[in-house]
Amino acid sequence: MDKLKQIETFIDVAEKGSLARAALAMDITPAMLGRRIDALEKRLGVKLMHRTTRHLTLTEEGTAYLDQCVRLVGDLARAEQMISEGRYRATGHLVVSAPAAFGRKHVAPHAPGFVKANPEVRISFNLTDQVVDLVREGYDIGIRIGGSIDPNFVAIKLASNRRVVCATPEYLERHGTPTTLDDLAKHNCLAFNLQGGQQRGWYFQKEGKQVAVRVHGNLDCNDGELLHSWASEGLGLAWRSTWEIQSQLAEGKLVTVLDEFALPDYDIMAVYPRQRHLPARVRLFIDMLKQTFAEPGYWLRS
Repeated sequence: MDKLKQIETFIDVAEKGSLARAALAMDITPAMLGRRIDALEKRLGVKLMHRTTRHLTLTEEGTAYLDQCVRLVGDLARAEQMISEGRYRATGHLVVSAPAAFGRKHVAPHAPGFVKANPEVRISFNLTDQVVDLVREGYDIGIRIGGSIDPNFVAIKLASNRRVVCATPEYLERHGTPTTLDDLAKHNCLAFNLQGGQQRGWYFQKEGKQVAVRVHGNLDCNDGELLHSWASEGLGLAWRSTWEIQSQLAEGKLVTVLDEFALPDYDIMAVYPRQRHLPARVRLFIDMLKQTFAEPGYWLRS
């Protein structure tokens, strides 16, 4: 028999003062309640109450045990209420991982407003271009841009995004516009170095297959914002995400090339481990980012 059920029965019978009154309130027979009390006393090895169908008295051990049981059941009810409320009201510590540049520009700036709206939440960020182990390192959410997702994780699309090759109109006037992937060999390509994680090159889609093209240039680094800055200065071609350059594309300050070879999607996603009950702080933070990114003109303003 369930231990908690035995304890709850003991409390009900003790508080009602008789098996009959407790049985009437619980809509079961006094005999069934009696069997539960018998099982509890047998398990504990002590007599908790002297009872008849109409009347009972607690033993000294029963009185002491009743106090402990009432406290235990009350603590359990409060714990369940706290956890249940956490499913609907954002509470607790939210730990977020995001790519460095994207996190600085499009995730962390929205945290103060989220905390103001959900004052029982505190947020910690780790902004890094390394792919972190969310479970092992204790993250609630990882913001990812493109890439494959482990089947043990849930991925929620936050916004559409593509990876494109871009340059300033001035650069293209001086060096020509590439029209094939082979043309990249003739251009100054501003790329991540080996430490930046693009050792295989830039990725494209050609004839329905993904291909990697090794590129070369006179400048490389492991920081995306610096590559973006160099491309904006007209120093070469860069392979960038549309979230980063959307406003410059709209203003004509940057132009995309080789669009027919661009990967079909490289979406911005929120990733979290599969779990039965998603904490409200995680769900509401993801909803906030989705709504923010969907605002008309958001990417042009940023």
